[in-house]
Amino acid sequence: MPFNDEKQCVGEDHPSDSDSSRFSESMASLSDYECSRQSFTSDSSSKSSSPVSTSPPRVVTFDEVMTAARNLSNMTLAHEIAVNENFELKQDAVPENSPFHCYSLAGQVKHIVHQAFWDVLESELNADPPEYEHAIKLFEEIREILLSFLTPGGNRLRNQICEVLDTDLIRQQAEHSAVDIPGLANYVISTMGKLCAPVRDDDIRELKATGNIVEMLRQIFHVLDLMKMDMVNFTIKSIRPHLQRQLVEYERTKFQEILEETPSALDQTTEWIKESVNEELLSLSESALTPGAENSSKPSLSPTVVLNNSYLKLLKWDYQKKDLPETLVTDGARLQELTEKLNQLKIIACLSLITKNMVGAVTEGFPELTNRLKRISAVLLEGMNKQTFNLKEALNSIGVQTCVEVNKTLTERGLPTLNAEVQANLIGQFSSIQEEDNSIWSLIDKRIQLYMKSLLCLPSSQKCMPPVPGGLTIIQQELEALGCQYANIVNLNKQVYGPFYANILRKLLFIEEAVGKVNASSPTN
Repeated sequence: MPFNDEKQCVGEDHPSDSDSSRFSESMASLSDYECSRQSFTSDSSSKSSSPVSTSPPRVVTFDEVMTAARNLSNMTLAHEIAVNENFELKQDAVPENSPFHCYSLAGQVKHIVHQAFWDVLESELNADPPEYEHAIKLFEEIREILLSFLTPGGNRLRNQICEVLDTDLIRQQAEHSAVDIPGLANYVISTMGKLCAPVRDDDIRELKATGNIVEMLRQIFHVLDLMKMDMVNFTIKSIRPHLQRQLVEYERTKFQEILEETPSALDQTTEWIKESVNEELLSLSESALTPGAENSSKPSLSPTVVLNNSYLKLLKWDYQKKDLPETLVTDGARLQELTEKLNQLKIIACLSLITKNMVGAVTEGFPELTNRLKRISAVLLEGMNKQTFNLKEALNSIGVQTCVEVNKTLTERGLPTLNAEVQANLIGQFSSIQEEDNSIWSLIDKRIQLYMKSLLCLPSSQKCMPPVPGGLTIIQQELEALGCQYANIVNLNKQVYGPFYANILRKLLFIEEAVGKVNASSPTN
């Protein structure tokens, strides 16, 4: 099952044979629909709640909403761990030593409280005689953290930690001013060095070199926090294979729990699929009006085609203004990033096609020039999906740079350079790509959509990529990699949410058929 961003075979099975068989069963009703319409006269779907109901809406309590939110959060986290091999938990995005950390109210309060604690500790240790109560509590907490790092079999080290950091003994020593705080701190640092990951070796060395005992204790807690995060990430890495095997069943079960708590949890998904149903019906109606189609039988809607068309919509989704279907929320960030990269590739393909059409005759046979122009375009289009990005200005700059590179190559080979009129025309055509209904953009967009659609139609036995349409050779490698990511997301999503989609499609397509029968039987005036 592909769970990373590396290019992989699209036709490979995802989780396991049992998961695939479950998906086949859940989607069987869709295939049955294409063969027989009778299956939609009864509600034989799985436990998934129906998106269409005649019963009055149930009042949802606040506790139910919070439970559903927690379920969604857990499901999202499990999905991210399973599909993202680079996933790991990190410390706060803004580190404590950052000048921006105190700008937030929470950060400011935390900083003040912590600073006050360490100031009190320092004053106590510097008092005459010293006071050790706060320090003893710190070592008690440190002891519990160190013990939490031990495996069940680490009895020898466990006994040693409990013996050295025995707070009752330390308290007795403090009463006789015989407690060795620096010695205890050095023991803690030595023990941390035995337990920490290799990545923390430098932090341990810095701790040993710290001269001020209060600062040493403060940094000990900082490194212990890092060690906690290391342990969590190690655990995540360890459970990932198990999650990958169980992901389909786990996500489906979790989403069912959400649906039971929040019956409206499929509303946006239903609208997403319904939009494709309406578009497919319109397309079939237009086909029926073509000459020679009057006597042909009315074609049936294919649930598979409807669902695939719904997935294709995600490649043009406005992720800033439009909410994703509920069943795709866990992959929202991946889909958005994929769509943004795809938009950049579209423009690069458009620029390459324009360049080839205008100056291809004089640059033919210079593959290094083509690759250089592609790299220049990619660099100047970096960040094009940000609202502050000026696409027109970037396209103009690419046009100017393209003319410079082409002329440079021609000059090196003793050939005449492009005249001013050709250069102005090339730059103008580059800048016009962003205009609505640009023919080059429309052509490239249709071919990319066709390629992505062909990926979704591949049978499971297919072990190679489909051919890339003409005009996309310049981005073939990147397009195939994105296509694999896209197909993997879609195929996994189908396996997880197959029963819910089958139920929605059954309702929608049965309603459409019933409406059509009523209209056909209505008397005409």
